[in-house]
Amino acid sequence: HDKCTSFSCCAGEPKKYDPNFKGPIQNRGCTDIVCCILFIIAILGYIAVGILAWSQGDPRKVIYPTDSQGQFCGQAGTPLANKPLLFYFNIMKCASPMVLLEFQCPTTQMCVEKCPETFMTLVKAYSNKKDFDHYKTFCKEGVLGLCPAMLIPSKPFTRRCFPALGKTGGVVTVGNNSHFDDGRGNMRDAKDLVDGVKNATVVIEARQAVMKIFEDYTQSWYWILIGLVIAMLTSLLFIVLLRFLAGIMVWVMVVMVILVIGYGIFHCYMEYAALKGEAGANVTFQELGFQTDFTIYLQIRQTWLAFMIILAIVEVIIILLLIFLRKRILIAIALIKEASRAIGHVMSSLFYPLFTFLLLAMVIAYWAVTAVFLSTSNEPIYKVFNETECDHSRKTCEPAVSFLIHAEKVQCPDSECLFAFYGGETAYHKYLIGLQFYNVFLFFWCANFVTALGQMTLAGAFASYYWAVVKPDDMPAFPVFSSLGRSLRYHTGTLAFGSLILSIIQIIRVFLEYLDHKLKGAQNKFTKFLLCCMKCCFWCLEKCIKFINRNAYIMVAIYGKNFCSSAKDAFLLLMRNMIRVAILDKVTDFLLFLGKLLIVGLVGIFAFFFFSGRVKAFENTAPNLHYYWVPILTVAVGSYLIAHGFFSVYAMCVDTLFLCFCEDLERNDGSAARPYYMSSTLREILWKTAPEDPSARQQDDGDVLLKQPQSQEEEHVGLTSLQPVVLTLLLVPNAK
Repeated sequence: HDKCTSFSCCAGEPKKYDPNFKGPIQNRGCTDIVCCILFIIAILGYIAVGILAWSQGDPRKVIYPTDSQGQFCGQAGTPLANKPLLFYFNIMKCASPMVLLEFQCPTTQMCVEKCPETFMTLVKAYSNKKDFDHYKTFCKEGVLGLCPAMLIPSKPFTRRCFPALGKTGGVVTVGNNSHFDDGRGNMRDAKDLVDGVKNATVVIEARQAVMKIFEDYTQSWYWILIGLVIAMLTSLLFIVLLRFLAGIMVWVMVVMVILVIGYGIFHCYMEYAALKGEAGANVTFQELGFQTDFTIYLQIRQTWLAFMIILAIVEVIIILLLIFLRKRILIAIALIKEASRAIGHVMSSLFYPLFTFLLLAMVIAYWAVTAVFLSTSNEPIYKVFNETECDHSRKTCEPAVSFLIHAEKVQCPDSECLFAFYGGETAYHKYLIGLQFYNVFLFFWCANFVTALGQMTLAGAFASYYWAVVKPDDMPAFPVFSSLGRSLRYHTGTLAFGSLILSIIQIIRVFLEYLDHKLKGAQNKFTKFLLCCMKCCFWCLEKCIKFINRNAYIMVAIYGKNFCSSAKDAFLLLMRNMIRVAILDKVTDFLLFLGKLLIVGLVGIFAFFFFSGRVKAFENTAPNLHYYWVPILTVAVGSYLIAHGFFSVYAMCVDTLFLCFCEDLERNDGSAARPYYMSSTLREILWKTAPEDPSARQQDDGDVLLKQPQSQEEEHVGLTSLQPVVLTLLLVPNAK
């Protein structure tokens, strides 16, 4: 009957011997043409969105503060170039609750060269020509020649003038005075300014943190580049040493990772002990709350205690894994040695990650620039602001001279038409959020396409090595370039298809995060639970799709079939060799991950001591920063990405050799007529990675030999006995 009753049936039939098969197929045709056309159309649309955003957007809206007329303070090449600061006529109006709703103070704002330094009222300024000339610099030019009722000593903060508030004996002061004249003959307490400053600060708090981080990048970008170059050179050095000293380097990486994490634990303990008895060091996270200045968290003991516990847990997990996997690690090291021999014949593969980095940098730059221009492509919106009740309050208006004779001005004499925010009511502005999502989606699609191109290119190069009878004579002269040409010429559609599936899942995850953010505070427990489950499921699905895509690209590089056929063949091939994959391949990935961890740890420690100024030799060299963790975190993340790029060459080599080995084992039998393409070393490594039929179990120093089934009956019995193990392994998303 048709029902599948054995593991052999469910995993598909093994490959048959083909005397004409000599490795990656040269005579192949284009695959997944429809998806290729769709990808080209999407790219053209992406270019159109970029042009539209660049024509409508204006990044100056993010960089410069805006006055009541919508002009940018301090912009070069304008009349306000020498007036970089924003001055509020009456900062106390910022105490209005409407500020937190509309993110704009209902008072006239103008660009000034410097903030006022002394108390002064308009009445007092009229009595002295010198004072009046100074006072006029804070008056609005126009028909009425509007001037503030008073000037308060202020200091520039994020390019805005805020009252210079302080405390003397527990009393709030401004300019060393606890009272001030409001310009109308009334004496006010300095504490009346606190609410206005507080609300104005809330309006710009996010921008303040972003601007500080931006300034830190401008001060430290060249040092960050130096750190990333060091990470690149270190990664390249490790890869080259792995080529010649694979066994030694793996154990060196293991030991150094343990030492680096151990030093991290020791450093956290020393910081924790040093803060004992310090004022405020025992404050908890809950009492401290959220702070935009993250360096504050490094001044409390609980932070260093948390770091120490996390590092200790990671250290224990790594040591336990090394103990339990010690025998498999020896086999994985041997496989890495074999991969090193392959890379030795394809040395150009070591430099291919640089090409991938360049393409990814272009994709990221295009996305970032387009996102900035899209977010700043709104038009300035002006609204009516007034002090007394008025029916026209908060209505949209035009900031022209004609506003003086409008009904709003007639009915509300004290009203003003001031800049409120950036927005728009046109069709373009209505669909702006859609364009942002399209920008993010195409970013994912292009980034995944570049990654997929790298995987298929390297897979084709290493497959050429494996299936060469005489190495390197039977290999192409330039295996990487040959594989890259085949991938782009014949399989652009396949690469686009695989990356499209992955991008759809990623954009769904982004949408779920966006939905969670929008519904925060308004969602009940069931909605929160449902969103959490959906985010978890799509995270697991993304991992599974990445695994399927990676192996599908290897099969495409070898056989030149379309994406679906290749994904099916790869999955069934791995199903037929599930034990080998679970035992060996994941151990190899773990060792390579330790290498990445080591590079991040070494470069991260160097960056920490340099940017934090803990080493006296670097005190005068390191830049002065608001947050020294900004460049440290950037260097650490960048180092991991760089190390991942270089070590991915080894990972791709191991995966390709493994699939080729499985194919070779099914196609050939090692006889003179059907010899294996694998080397004797590789055969010895991978032959010891799966259990036999229980009736003929033989132990060999803890590793069980897998013998080739001699008959259809033996194959059926042996594979059927593996079904419980395989079903268990299938529950692990990342298992191959």
